[in-house]
Amino acid sequence: MQRTDPFDGILLVDKPAGPTSHDVVDRIRRHFRLKKVGHGGTLDPAATGLLIILLGRGTRLSERFMSSDKTYEGTLRLGIATDSQDADGKVLSEADPSAVTRGQIEEEMSAFKGDIYQTPPMVSAVKIEGVPLYKLARRGQEVERKPRLIHIYEFRLLDYAPPRASFVLRCTKGTYVRTLCHDIGEKLGCGAHLERLRRSECGGFSVTQAVPLDRLLALEQIQLLDVVIPAHVVAASTAHPDPRAQPR
Repeated sequence: MQRTDPFDGILLVDKPAGPTSHDVVDRIRRHFRLKKVGHGGTLDPAATGLLIILLGRGTRLSERFMSSDKTYEGTLRLGIATDSQDADGKVLSEADPSAVTRGQIEEEMSAFKGDIYQTPPMVSAVKIEGVPLYKLARRGQEVERKPRLIHIYEFRLLDYAPPRASFVLRCTKGTYVRTLCHDIGEKLGCGAHLERLRRSECGGFSVTQAVPLDRLLALEQIQLLDVVIPAHVVAASTAHPDPRAQPR
């Protein structure tokens, strides 16, 4: 019988803005001297929130989290369109968004609910003939991308303080939130980009259960066991039902 390693499992990390998801994995691997560390779904460097870290045999749960639904909170910035569709990109156009009303934004968000096809942005990790799109974008190339089917369960405006609109989004895997923001800007005729993004839920776990990265890296290896969720516990947990089947 294979021995169970107490470090086999997952960590719920509250990722800060700045490091890539790979950076977080690397820091945890080095600090705690662990051989096998991965993550259950990438967050862009500027994004914050729930990053699920997989340890040891917990890496076998990768597909479970990669394919799970996600919930985000974010801020859409009207009036400025960028080439990356977020705040890190080059400004492509600027327009006055002062005429845009709360009702118009709510109407556009509502129009995205349900099954939709979304074209991945050029600044993304999607590969075309083995080459990530972002590498082609850096060379100034733009290639045809195949639209992908996604599902938006909820896209709701939380607050509107022009030119910024805060929102909550529940969606399936592979959804590009910045592309939704870009598309809303196009429909409203003033341009827009994703200014801030925070992942609040993934795979049945919440960011409220997560440990901030700096606090995690202040622990000793033996203390890590206090926050590891064992792989067998995660594997045995009941999968959440499809939200589309629940009454709302």
